[in-house]
Amino acid sequence: QVQLVESGGGLVQAGGSLRLSCAVSDSIFNDNAAAWYRQALGKERGLVAFISAAGITVYADSVKGRFAISRDNTKNTLFLIMNNLKPEDTAMYYCALLTTPLSWGQGTQVTISS
Repeated sequence: QVQLVESGGGLVQAGGSLRLSCAVSDSIFNDNAAAWYRQALGKERGLVAFISAAGITVYADSVKGRFAISRDNTKNTLFLIMNNLKPEDTAMYYCALLTTPLSWGQGTQVTISS
């Protein structure tokens, strides 16, 4: 079973930046789309950013222009660069590999202070 391990979360002030990483244990990463989701307290998990196996990206409107998703297929790693962070970005961030069924990481907490 493929394993996904996120890292890079933390506490930063509004306007700051973070880079999240997601290490995937299997080279099936190269053949599958991947995504970042987030879930704030009391809210449903929602899509933040998506990247296809070929590198096509899609973003939630709330993060367009501030976040960038990328992948390094040589290292089986997914990234999310987050700039100009806002308090409303506070959430648990999860990476997902779009296999059937979806493969999820355990999450990394991002907290933005105002």
